[in-house]
Amino acid sequence: MAVLDFAHLTWEEVRDLDRTKAVAILPVGAVEAHGPHLPLATDVIIAEIMARAAGARLAARGYDALVLPPLAYTAADFAAGFPGTVSLRPATVTALLVDLARSLARHRFSVLAVANAHLDPAHLAAIEAAVVQNGPDAEARIVFPDITRKPWAPRLTAEFQSGACHAGQYESSIVMAARPELVREAIRRSLPANPRSLSVAIRSGQTSFEAAGGSRAYFGSPADAGVDEGARTIDVLGAILEEAILAVLVP
Repeated sequence: MAVLDFAHLTWEEVRDLDRTKAVAILPVGAVEAHGPHLPLATDVIIAEIMARAAGARLAARGYDALVLPPLAYTAADFAAGFPGTVSLRPATVTALLVDLARSLARHRFSVLAVANAHLDPAHLAAIEAAVVQNGPDAEARIVFPDITRKPWAPRLTAEFQSGACHAGQYESSIVMAARPELVREAIRRSLPANPRSLSVAIRSGQTSFEAAGGSRAYFGSPADAGVDEGARTIDVLGAILEEAILAVLVP
């Protein structure tokens, strides 16, 4: 069994897959500002590496992990004030996910797992709405471990749990491990820490990075990021998604 790029297969190769041992995984991110040192596609990069890490674990258990082309556009209003950020209406995201699950169901796939790395509240709500609309008895279940909540969040880094983690040590470490050539290293090392918590800002009613205290679209400590931390975090993210999928496949 293997980790396969779904869109690189032929239709006959998809036809011949053992549906009882095949899992579709959708990386979900955003195109939005991630400080002056990380690319706009940071969340997409993290979602893809999360999907592949989970896929490798599933392949070792005898499943074919089918990694779909990523969903790169979504609700991203918190970063909307920064050039390059692209934001969709949450309802658009919900409808796309539901339609995708229903389309996969027509081809007898039973699971659509969402490897999500974008944490904008409107985006998370849009995924949750898709899970509800699709329903627990759907032919293709949408599996979505929300890493901002228990039991998943406590397994991630201290910075992540603090809420000061957008383009900070947590995300910078992952991109350094996955796509180091895309990190503007000289800028990253020069950035002072921004300890303001997005979680606290959201609870207090803030609706933008600027209002939350992120004038350069980053929170946390990019300068403290490291490849080793990134590799460890990727492994944890893969384990989280694997466990959420297995909870559906092996109740």
